[in-house]
Amino acid sequence: MKPSERIFCALDTTDVDAAVALSEQLYGTVGGVKLGLEFYCSNGARGFEAVAKTGMPIFLDLKFHDIPNTVAGAIRAVAPLQPSILTIHTQGGPEMMRRAAETAAEEAAKLGADKPWVVGVTILTSLDDNDLSQMAVRHGTETQVPLLANLANENGLDGIVCSPKEISLVRASLGQKFKLVVPGIRPAGSAAGDQKRVMTPQEAVSAGASVLVIGRPITQAPDPAAAARAIADSLA
Repeated sequence: MKPSERIFCALDTTDVDAAVALSEQLYGTVGGVKLGLEFYCSNGARGFEAVAKTGMPIFLDLKFHDIPNTVAGAIRAVAPLQPSILTIHTQGGPEMMRRAAETAAEEAAKLGADKPWVVGVTILTSLDDNDLSQMAVRHGTETQVPLLANLANENGLDGIVCSPKEISLVRASLGQKFKLVVPGIRPAGSAAGDQKRVMTPQEAVSAGASVLVIGRPITQAPDPAAAARAIADSLA
């Protein structure tokens, strides 16, 4: 994988025109863009399709979490959009994860399309051990994330979403093939924002990240394409 292909830029906007313009600017400098819950709730499939027309691979980050039948139905509903990556919550349990993975494969086969990576969110990067303790989660992130990662692997998911701090822990138990999609990436000198478990792009890739999700350090730069190229160059 080329260094630039590891970068998915989080387009933190609900404005379709802005998302399209950024995607056009970044085309060829990143591996894809991430559209999240706010964007999809504001613009739905039409908004997704407008961005997809730029040719940019899209990570559709909706973090499905519901009973297994509902999550399977949701994946069936978005499958025609042909996203590159889809997210669900691992804490939805084994059957939900299994149904999500099976449905994604079945729908891709029907469409004659590549199957998207279905990756499971473990612990949100806005949370730390103190937050988990307040939520009555017995284990801290260093135990809980690998536990959920193994459960995801056993139930057919392609990988997980985890913070940079858990990359090496998951790699130690699951090897190199399992996909690790990693937000909380901040180039040296960037503000952490609302992320509590962060790492530089170079550190994260060295630890074993498959894909880096980077938003504001690119989107808020005076020249987003130049910022993305600089990050990719730092990974070479």
